[in-house]
Amino acid sequence: MQKTVVVVPCYNEASRLSAEPFLEACAASPELSFIFVDDGSSDETFPMLRALAQRRPAQLSVLRLEHNSGKAEAVRRGVLQAFDTAADLIGFWDADLATPLYNIERFAQALVATGVQMVVGSRVRLLGHDIRRTALRHYTGRGFATLAALALRLPVYDTQCGAKIFHANAIFREIFAEPFQLGWSFDVELFARLLRVARRAQLDPKKVVVEVPLQEWIDAPGSKLRPHHFPRIAWELCKLFVIVRRT
Repeated sequence: MQKTVVVVPCYNEASRLSAEPFLEACAASPELSFIFVDDGSSDETFPMLRALAQRRPAQLSVLRLEHNSGKAEAVRRGVLQAFDTAADLIGFWDADLATPLYNIERFAQALVATGVQMVVGSRVRLLGHDIRRTALRHYTGRGFATLAALALRLPVYDTQCGAKIFHANAIFREIFAEPFQLGWSFDVELFARLLRVARRAQLDPKKVVVEVPLQEWIDAPGSKLRPHHFPRIAWELCKLFVIVRRT
């Protein structure tokens, strides 16, 4: 595997972040490293991450944000730091590991084999696959993804899976240079920015991203998505259509 740096945004994850999978992934792949971004947590997340990083300092590091800035900014700040590591590939991954870490190598291989700019996980329910989501997350996700695909004019199935890997190149330096306007749905804005750059470079928008169906994805307890977030999600969808029109 090429030198790969994966950003893991963390906000109050002390009770559910498991250290061993990260340590095992590092031991199995010397070219893999992680940047944990503590997004102004109010629990014991930062001390826990600092202790974890000390166990493999060459591959694990912690970036602490003094104030809670939201997942979008935590990912963006982590990616900017990853660019300073001379990485070949950069990604971001949800801390709950609903998407198992072995997929990092799968995604990296797909990225190189297909020649696209970005590979994203896709939680498609297929025979022989173990995709477990609560009804709330499933139907909310499907409805959101359908509207996002319409806004993007791209037949993407799953924009919100928290597992993505891309090339550490000038395209993504530009994409992550400015803060995202969307919060919970910043992944869709990431797609929109990538499509804008692809059009400018005269690339086929349908050939810059590949979705890789996950063999397993298990909804971890403690999800931060709640029914009271729905109005905000609806508002972000409206903003998304405006953002896409401007790009």
